[in-house]
Amino acid sequence: MNQSFSLPKALCLPVSDIEALIQGRTIAALPRQFIHPGQRFSLYPVDNTGNVLLIKVWAKCQHCQTMDKTTPLNTLDVLSQLTIWNLETFEEIIQKYENIFLAYLRVYHLPEPLEIRAIPNIQEKLGKFAPLPNNISVSEDKPVLSDYVFNQRKQQLEKREPSLNPELEELQSALSQIANNNPVAQQLENEIKVFLGWSNAPTTNTIDADLDWIKTITSLGDRSIEKDEGKSNYQAGTDFEIITRKSLNFLGFKVEEDHKGGAGGLDLYCSQPYSLVCECKAGKSIPHNTVEELDRIGKRHLQENYLQAVRLIIGPGEPTKNLKESAQISKVSIIKAMTLQKLVELKAKYPGAINLIELKQYLEPGQIDDKINEYIDKIEKEIKLRSDIIKVVKELSKEHNEISAMVTEIRSHYNALNPSKLTDEIVHCLLIELSSPLTGYLGREKGNDGKTDKFYYLRDLPIN
Repeated sequence: MNQSFSLPKALCLPVSDIEALIQGRTIAALPRQFIHPGQRFSLYPVDNTGNVLLIKVWAKCQHCQTMDKTTPLNTLDVLSQLTIWNLETFEEIIQKYENIFLAYLRVYHLPEPLEIRAIPNIQEKLGKFAPLPNNISVSEDKPVLSDYVFNQRKQQLEKREPSLNPELEELQSALSQIANNNPVAQQLENEIKVFLGWSNAPTTNTIDADLDWIKTITSLGDRSIEKDEGKSNYQAGTDFEIITRKSLNFLGFKVEEDHKGGAGGLDLYCSQPYSLVCECKAGKSIPHNTVEELDRIGKRHLQENYLQAVRLIIGPGEPTKNLKESAQISKVSIIKAMTLQKLVELKAKYPGAINLIELKQYLEPGQIDDKINEYIDKIEKEIKLRSDIIKVVKELSKEHNEISAMVTEIRSHYNALNPSKLTDEIVHCLLIELSSPLTGYLGREKGNDGKTDKFYYLRDLPIN
């Protein structure tokens, strides 16, 4: 259980500075006096508007530095990248007060925000301490940033390591202006904050609410579990064809609009990344003559192109013996709607996971649900491996109190924890992939050659 502390005073700071601390955009404050490390206090928001004010957080000083006119300009420039103040602000403060106190604050949420009355002559107290009418009881159970993220940010400030992602920081700042009224902007802003290390909000790979249609694929294809028994066979078939079209498009196929089923029509035809002809069957079982029907319609509509295409039937139940034999002869693959749904769910959780060229190798003649499940298992194992590598990089930084680690260290740590052993070459390839700007799970410090590259943690790859 966390120890409780009583706070009789508050550090008065501008509202914008406190909000930046709460959001994790900075861990620094600019008090007008030196603050001793270990000192605890609440943060009082100074506002000129006369609005009712709330104290939301308290802080513990971890470190305090003094800078003056002798501080090199390049040092102030780096600090401007790592804090919320620009270079001109630092220069103005030094010009006016002859020095700057830079306090590193570990910030904690209060159990509940406290409404407070305005402190008289508050502008005179800006950057200084003021007594509170009543002591505030607090504990360290609700930090704004995790130990790991805070220590990483503190080290970056102490070592004056420049910002690695100034463009993303500018984007986050712009998004924060509209996030309150725009859920999409808010979600993107949160993801950027986690990526930048400004937030330790947990992330999970779940299916977005906008993709709830994915959960209906199986029920639309299998009338034996279809709740709407009053639906006609024609309507059921049309609904399943529509959801299958949407599914294939979502997986990355280019579905041609010229083919939309109907009497004598081809249900679905995909032209990219390779030709794929698909027949959709909703109901309790797939008719035994479906392969022959697909061959006849496909040859009529696509002519010689049909023989070059991958042929796929998606439908319910177990195929009859005749259907299986026909599928083998005509080289037609058969899967259930549930298997299609599993593929689409995987794509929704991990957008880059499905490689359609690789998937083609699993589209063998006959009933291939087991083969597709084998492919899905393979992808999930590959994702888990990458998630584990990220965890190793994160753990190494905690153990050695160093942000980055070399390939050999990461490989040794991983191999000590796992039965499968990896080589430096494999680990290096994985690390390069995970530190790509398109993935952004790790950061990379380039060495003179691949052997001296260093990598550091940015965000988790959750698996669930």
